[in-house]
Amino acid sequence: MSSFTGCKLAYFYNGKLLVYRRDNNPAIPFSNQWDFPGGGREGDESPEDCVLRELQEEFGIELPSARLVYRQQVVNHLQNGLSWFFVALGNEDELNAIHFGNEGQYWQLMDTATFLHDPDAMLVLKVRLLRLLHAKS
Repeated sequence: MSSFTGCKLAYFYNGKLLVYRRDNNPAIPFSNQWDFPGGGREGDESPEDCVLRELQEEFGIELPSARLVYRQQVVNHLQNGLSWFFVALGNEDELNAIHFGNEGQYWQLMDTATFLHDPDAMLVLKVRLLRLLHAKS
């Protein structure tokens, strides 16, 4: 398994993205910005295991790896290593069962265009999302 630092997941439901507002703490990167589920790699887990674990820890959603419909290795958000960017299509049952974890202030579903134009959305995620949308068009 190649080395990587973490992962992010664009989780779509009815054309909207599952996002959360990061904690408002100047000691953390991207404080108070909109973020996607994801985080750092633990041990020698695979990229898929990493993103699925993070989704479960942050939102209580248990997603099978077969539901990951897109994956791309990218430069990480700190520009000091590699990361993975995934896409999954969610469903109503999963959203109704969300149990928001202890990271972040709150979550919501956000229109893709709103995310791309929101000054509080993480720029690195906007770039990844735009690349995805251009690749699909």
